[in-house]
Amino acid sequence: MIVQEEFDNQASAKSELEEYVDHLADAVAPEIEIDSVLDDFGELYRVWNGSQLLGTFYQNLEGKWVTQPCNRDERPCCNTPFEAQLIIVAVNGLLVADVA
Repeated sequence: MIVQEEFDNQASAKSELEEYVDHLADAVAPEIEIDSVLDDFGELYRVWNGSQLLGTFYQNLEGKWVTQPCNRDERPCCNTPFEAQLIIVAVNGLLVADVA
């Protein structure tokens, strides 16, 4: 019966969503570290999660911050180094929201 099938699908989706939300609630913020190295063009900042390099960012000649997340072709620009860090962390799926 189509109505029962649709109800079962909705109940299943709701159950999966609740499991996912519970899983997110248990998430612990990653330990992100930032360091820098001197490059030919200036300071290159690196964003790490433990020993895993998440990406790099630098300030271009126009004063914008250019992010270079690892394994991505995009190079988004932003206005502050903090925004650059957030982009790199978010692209890597490590952004944890404080819901308290």
